Amino acid sequence: MNRKDNFGEISSKDFEIGDMVEWTTWNNMSESWTSNYGIIIKIENQIRSNRLVSISTVKPINESYSEIELFTISLRAISNQFMQNKIEEES
Repeated sequence: MNRKDNFGEISSKDFEIGDMVEWTTWNNMSESWTSNYGIIIKIENQIRSNRLVSISTVKPINESYSEIELFTISLRAISNQFMQNKIEEES
């Protein structure tokens, strides 16, 4: 029997601890997608709804004490140059 990769495991191979990532959340007020940024602090496989999936624990950049768990497949890697440009735009 062939072993299948866990849900999101293929995309998790593209990430390492310490990588900067982006994900989006729906903003009901503006009725649009909002980009969020953070740093991966842990990647692991967990059982969710009776299925083994890849989960990443991310430290959001704009929140000082929180950590959130996201499906690894929902993350996009961002470069340091991208973050520098984003910081300059907000200044």
